[in-house]
Amino acid sequence: MPTFFSATLLFSISVAHNVDVAGEPRIVRGALSVVRSAARVYMYSRTAWSRWDLSQGTRVSLWQKITPPQLFVASFALLILFGGAGLRLIPGLCTDKDFTWIDAIFMSTSAVCVTGLAVVDPGSFLTFSGEAFLLLLVQFGGLGILTFTSLIISALGKRLSLREESLCIFTADAAPHLTPGQITWNIVRYTLILEAIGALLLFLFWVPRLGWGGAVWPAVFHSVSAFCNAGFSTFADNLMGFQSDPGILLVIGGLIVLGGLGFLTHEEVLVTLRARRRNQAFRLSLQSRIVLVTTIALLIGGWIPLTILEWDRTLQHLEPVHRIVNGLFMSITSRTAGFNSIDYGKAADSSNLVTMVLMMIGGSPGSTAGGIKTTTLALMLILAWSRLRGQEFTTVWYRSIPEETTYRAVGLFTIAITVVLAGILLLTISESHLKEGGNVLTECMFEAISAFNTVGLSMGITPRLSFVGKCITILLMFFGRVGLLTLAAALTFPRKGARDFRYANEDVVVG
Repeated sequence: MPTFFSATLLFSISVAHNVDVAGEPRIVRGALSVVRSAARVYMYSRTAWSRWDLSQGTRVSLWQKITPPQLFVASFALLILFGGAGLRLIPGLCTDKDFTWIDAIFMSTSAVCVTGLAVVDPGSFLTFSGEAFLLLLVQFGGLGILTFTSLIISALGKRLSLREESLCIFTADAAPHLTPGQITWNIVRYTLILEAIGALLLFLFWVPRLGWGGAVWPAVFHSVSAFCNAGFSTFADNLMGFQSDPGILLVIGGLIVLGGLGFLTHEEVLVTLRARRRNQAFRLSLQSRIVLVTTIALLIGGWIPLTILEWDRTLQHLEPVHRIVNGLFMSITSRTAGFNSIDYGKAADSSNLVTMVLMMIGGSPGSTAGGIKTTTLALMLILAWSRLRGQEFTTVWYRSIPEETTYRAVGLFTIAITVVLAGILLLTISESHLKEGGNVLTECMFEAISAFNTVGLSMGITPRLSFVGKCITILLMFFGRVGLLTLAAALTFPRKGARDFRYANEDVVVG
């Protein structure tokens, strides 16, 4: 908990001046008074809180110039630094005292960015306290440190400020029937309920093998890790030892899918079910329909080829029903989860290619998953299909999608591909020593795509990365977790003073 409060201090300063401490315990009043005093130093106006809201000629402080996307990135960076410092300095978290700073920062980044890549085996290198600390980083990173901050403010019975609402929820406009405070509470509530159900099911499946006492912690750890799409495991071989346990794979796979759908889709599905029970009409939004259809298509589209390609390879020792379940699990986990039931270093190149494509796509907006997102892929396909049919507008299901949205999708995809290609190039340069162990290009490509899209799958080279390779991977994980969101926010809110004219048109031949 000290790590959490340290990471949220920056955000607390910005909202403390709106918090009424009357009637709170003395220790709470004292703490909030300190934060309020710090807030007065940085903030002298309650209304001028962002650079695009300030009137011309108004003098602003450095704090007021920080935009919500910048503070969003800062919260993750601070949590990573505190997590790395905790893993390195707090006694009793690691079994080996020779835990280097770069390894501590790498593990902290992987946890906060819910990736799952690991330079050490969490089950053997970390103690129980260390695993709990790592899981705390995963939970905070998965839901966002700012979400937890707003939850605490709401729990004290206070009203969320306008600045806090914009910082905590970037999808509030997509759910107009809910207030930002309700969105925050529902996100945390759904998360805890689903994680509790998953932990209970995993506990029941693991009791026969691990015993009543031994099954509790692995069930909790894997449930949180699965829902947050982190991919960390307390078992040395991840989930390869459970290839013949379809119940475990299906429960973890279900948590991965639910965590990757996004809150808005969860909320709308629940509202739809309630409306049908009451014989009321409620239409799913276009985004939720695209998310559900694309998710199902990707699950089936990955399930069939992966099962066929690995049928007589890494799955050949399993019974047919277990091969089918493992093929489905491979399709699910490839899209940002990071759990593995096979050794991807021994998988066919064709299977790894399918896996890399699924990793690049990732989950859905507003979820714990990474990648370019299912909606981005869907919009690009819809755009291409509309243009091939000669349609001027991008339409789907009797709805027209704004041009700026499709342009943003194409822009995000282009930037993501550029960053991944740069990461692959840098890794192939820094990790030339891996040539002795296999195809360095394929391994570095797999590693870079997995890191940037916060997946966590690896062909086994993560522990062997050089210092430079670890730094590159850390940056890829961080950019993949916050970069695209920050870019989307920057594209949504144009800078003040932007040009309001365009230059003359001149066409360019394409294709």
